[in-house]
Amino acid sequence: MGPNAVALLLGARPVTRSADTEYPFRQDSDFFYLTGFDHPNAVAILRTDGGPEYTLYVEPRDKAAETWTGYRPGVEGALRDHGADEAHPIEDLHEHMPKVLERASRLFHLLGRAPDLDKRIVEILDGMRQRSRMGLVPADEIVDPRGTIHEMRLFKEPGELDVMRRASDITCEAHHAAARIARDGVFEYELQAALEHTFRRRGASGPAYGSIVGGGRNATILHYVSNDQKLVGGEVVLIDAGCELEGYASDVTRTYPVDGRFGSAEREVYEAVLAAQQAAIDRSRPGETLEAIHETARRSLVEGMVAMGLLSGDPDELIATEAYQPYYMHRTSHWLGLDVHDVGAYARDGRPRVLEPGMAFTVEPGIYVPPDHEDAPEAFRGIGVRIEDDLVITESGHENLTAAIPKDPDEVEAWMEADRP
Repeated sequence: MGPNAVALLLGARPVTRSADTEYPFRQDSDFFYLTGFDHPNAVAILRTDGGPEYTLYVEPRDKAAETWTGYRPGVEGALRDHGADEAHPIEDLHEHMPKVLERASRLFHLLGRAPDLDKRIVEILDGMRQRSRMGLVPADEIVDPRGTIHEMRLFKEPGELDVMRRASDITCEAHHAAARIARDGVFEYELQAALEHTFRRRGASGPAYGSIVGGGRNATILHYVSNDQKLVGGEVVLIDAGCELEGYASDVTRTYPVDGRFGSAEREVYEAVLAAQQAAIDRSRPGETLEAIHETARRSLVEGMVAMGLLSGDPDELIATEAYQPYYMHRTSHWLGLDVHDVGAYARDGRPRVLEPGMAFTVEPGIYVPPDHEDAPEAFRGIGVRIEDDLVITESGHENLTAAIPKDPDEVEAWMEADRP
């Protein structure tokens, strides 16, 4: 932050779902990363200007309110359990702001999230300017704190990776629970229920994002979440689902044969995607970039598409003209952490960012053949396959956090049959 700086960091507020009901509370990821405070309507203040380094403003204890909505740490808990140097009721924040800002030459604050607080800050700074003859000097710089925080979050510490490994273990069990009940006539939402039951039973807070369970042609819809159709034997079902554990996300996709055995066309598409994913994973090491990983996966996919007859021509030309786009329209990787599409710059100085130890990301190529795509061989129409793992860069290469979930087609078939009801 530099000397004589103050940072105002806002926690999340409850969000109305409908009428007088709210969505389950989920803390702002940046706020949670820095504070570990998992209750609504809180503000943290960090200071390098000689004031208390870490102050929390929180909802005070209130027996009546807690009867309805549950335990609040209050001021006492903020000091006792969350390491704050000072703590105050949230309603005191506006009153305290002049004292907080009086010595700050730089203010870290995200404008636009809390208009009432923004207005109060502007009023205070303007008042200081008007009283400059009294020696008051307002902050001359307001900085978005996300650049600094997101750079920190991009590099996972050992404790964070331990949580992500546990989340991956839970997700592995959940995928097995879903895959073993996939069969003709079972609804997609039954697999979703098996996934999310396992998430909660194992102690996760739930899914890290909307679980995708797409059978048949629904597997060609990238963010399909209706999950309300019956599975059909002879087709595949694409499951993109991961749990959230202690705030951290896992993000895994596997594609399973509905009746436990891949058909010839489904297996051909599957093996092309698997080859592309393995080539991309093999390139995942320090000094590489996500762009290079994407290019590796894309080339392998295009070569596979040519071999299957989905495309014809020279792979270099097909890539240059983006002729593969009808079948592969997304990137291969994204950062992973407290958010499933986690924060952190993908480029620096106009160039793709070089991978370094501690960076966590996904590798998830796919092929999606639209059911109505007349240029595709009929046998492949309506087949969608994606395979996704979670990796973290190490000093010597990478660690695949989700390697325990089978991908080899023969192993997938055997895994589905294990303990099948």
